[in-house]
Amino acid sequence: MFYSLRYPGVMAVTLAAAGILMVTMGIRQTFGLFVSPINASTGMSIATISLAMAIGQFTWGAIQPVAGAVADRYGSQRVLVVGLLLLALGCAVAPFMNEGFGLTIALGLLASIGSGIGSFSVLIGAATARLPVESRGTASGVINAGGSFGQFVFAPVVQKLIQAVGWMGALWAMAIVALATLPLIGRLVGKGGTAPAPPAMGEQRLGEAVRTASRDRSYWLLHLGFFTCGFHIAFLVTHLPGEVDLCGLPPSVASWSLAIIGLANIVGSIYAGNCISKYRSKYILAAMYGSRALLIAWYLMMPRTEWVFYIFAAGLGFTWLATVPPTAAVVGKLFGTRYLATLFGLTLFSHQLGGFLGAWLGGLAITHFGDFMWMWYADMALAVFAALVNLPIKEGPVARHRSVTVNP
Repeated sequence: MFYSLRYPGVMAVTLAAAGILMVTMGIRQTFGLFVSPINASTGMSIATISLAMAIGQFTWGAIQPVAGAVADRYGSQRVLVVGLLLLALGCAVAPFMNEGFGLTIALGLLASIGSGIGSFSVLIGAATARLPVESRGTASGVINAGGSFGQFVFAPVVQKLIQAVGWMGALWAMAIVALATLPLIGRLVGKGGTAPAPPAMGEQRLGEAVRTASRDRSYWLLHLGFFTCGFHIAFLVTHLPGEVDLCGLPPSVASWSLAIIGLANIVGSIYAGNCISKYRSKYILAAMYGSRALLIAWYLMMPRTEWVFYIFAAGLGFTWLATVPPTAAVVGKLFGTRYLATLFGLTLFSHQLGGFLGAWLGGLAITHFGDFMWMWYADMALAVFAALVNLPIKEGPVARHRSVTVNP
C-alpha cells in the first residue's frame, strides 16, 4: 500500500503535512468538548456557544480558497506560519471571553481561520507540488489520516486536561502545541520554499481556472455532496457530547467516541487513498455517504448504551474525513494540480457551509425541542442525497480541454 511513497523525500514531505494537519484538526475537532464547561463557567447559553462554533465552521471553510489562492500565488510557507500563529492566538485569548461576541472572535474567527489555513487545501496542495504523480493518491490518504490521528489523540487528552486544569488551561495548552508545530513547515516546503513559477505562455491563470471550474456540472455535484459531509461532521463534533449527556452517560463516553472516530478514520483515510488508483472516486464517495445513512438508521434503532456509541463512532469514523482524498482526486482529474489548493479550497468552503448549518441547527434543535431527533433525520436524508448526486459526476480532464480551446 505504501510502495508509492518509497521515493527519496516523499515520506518526509508526506509526514510533515500529516503532522501539521494532526495538530490543526486535532485542536479544532475538540472544540465541542468545551461547550458544556463554557456554559457552566460563563453562563452563556448553549445556543450562543453553538452559534460561535457554527461561525467557526463557516470561517474554517471560507478561508480555504483564500489561503489556497495565496499559497498558489506566493507559496505555502508564509501562509502556514500565519495560520498556526492565528490558531495559537485564538486558543490563548478564548479563556478571557465571557460573552458570545468575544467567544466568536476567539474560537469562531481567529482559531478557525488559523486551523483552516493549516488544513487540507494548502497542505495537500503544497505536498502535491513536491510529489511524483504515482505517490499523490497514497500520500493524500496518509496526510488525511494525520488529521484523524490528531482527533484520536487530542479528544481524550483535552477531556483529561479540562478535568485536571479546567477549560481555560486546556485551551492554553493547545495554544502551546500549535506554536510547537511551526518547525514542520520547513520540512514540508523544503529549503527552497519560494513562490511557484508564474504560468507559462498559454497556461491557465488562476482566475481563468476558477471560471472554468464554476461552469463545470461535475464540480458542482461534488460541492453538493461535500456540503452534506460538512453538515454531518459539524453536527456530530459539536453536539455529540450533548447527545451523550442526554442519554445519561459520562462525558468520557463523548471524548472516547471522538477518539474512536479519529482512530477509525486513520484506517479509512489510508484505505480511501489506496482505492483511488483502483476505482472511480465518485463511486468511493457514493459508498461512503450511503453507509452513513445506514449507520444513523442503525443508531436510532439501538438502545443508547456506551458500546452503541463506540460502535457507531467506529463505523462513522471509517468514512469521517476519508471523503477528502477522493474529493481532491476528482478536482485534480478535472482541472489538474496547478491550482488544486484554490479549487479544492472552494470545495471545502461548500463543506463548511454545511458545517455551519450542522453546528448551528443542532444548537437550535436542543434549545427548542430538547433533543436532536430531527437533526438525525435530516442528517440521514442528506447522506442519501449525497450518495446519489455523486453518481453522475464525469471524471476526466474535460474542463481543462475547454480552457485550452478558449486560450490556444
